[in-house]
Amino acid sequence: MLDDRKAAILRAVVQEYIATAQPVGSTHVARAPGVGVSSATVRNEMAVLEQEGYLAQPHTSAGRVPTDQGYRFFVDHLGRPGQADALTTRQVGEFFEASHGRLEEMLHHTSDLLTQLTRNAAVVVGPKAAEVPIRSAQIVRLSATAATVVFVFANGSVDNEVIEIGEEVSDAALAAATVHLSTHLVDRVMGTGSVPDTGDASTDELCRLALDAMSVHGSDDEPAYVGGVSTMAEAFDAVEVVRQVLHTLEQQFVVVSLVRDIVDRGMSVAIGVEHGVEPLSACSVVVAPVVVDGEHVGSVGVLGPTRMNYPQALATVDIVSDQLGRRLGDG
Repeated sequence: MLDDRKAAILRAVVQEYIATAQPVGSTHVARAPGVGVSSATVRNEMAVLEQEGYLAQPHTSAGRVPTDQGYRFFVDHLGRPGQADALTTRQVGEFFEASHGRLEEMLHHTSDLLTQLTRNAAVVVGPKAAEVPIRSAQIVRLSATAATVVFVFANGSVDNEVIEIGEEVSDAALAAATVHLSTHLVDRVMGTGSVPDTGDASTDELCRLALDAMSVHGSDDEPAYVGGVSTMAEAFDAVEVVRQVLHTLEQQFVVVSLVRDIVDRGMSVAIGVEHGVEPLSACSVVVAPVVVDGEHVGSVGVLGPTRMNYPQALATVDIVSDQLGRRLGDG
């Protein structure tokens, strides 16, 4: 455990490096609030912090930069979680008040919102389709030989598939099939239970076609959206680091697994190698679960360089996850 003076010096180095991305010298740290000692004393303490693994010196004549261990101490000793500023709070509130329509679009736009607010890449993972009850089911004619099956789910998502039908299929048969599907599917999850036959061959065939077409919605896939990937190209000087980060972010399953693992471990921040994805070792991830009625249904997070603004990222992810959970709970 660091004493108060070393902790204040480390905090000043981290805050300045986050703001400038330049090695921090003792003269600047000596003037920082809460330090209150001479530059010579600061130099001595910074040397100790370097020996203990909290700081590093990129060049002999340069100032110091935080290590992953230094960032971890900073994050763990932020004190009470910060709150988003008034502008961020208003932007997030207005965004979710105006969010209507398909769930997929809202999740996609939420990732864009997080990128806009934090200037980092953003990840939004929605509820598993297999866990969401059906709100309504319809079969609507498109032409003499085609119809579309439309399922609306309780979380606001909409799925539709086109099916081929015979020219002899009447509007009455389509209406009967819609009523039968609604009777047996509404408030149930896809794939649970069964839809019994009606005894009418045309109606039963339409129901079978509809269920076959929509069975893909009963998978265990989680809708996930990664936004702001291009911002990561601006965060690193080394071309090879940028290449590794961008390549990894293109692999959606890796990003989703990363976010899920951090949440499952009960963490809100994973710094550098802590998250276990080697190509992203120069990055940190800040995440928060999305909770509806006490149940974890998704996650939101931001991914950026280890020198990201942790207080801002934590506060922003927290308010977005809370508002997204409320919006999903409202349907």
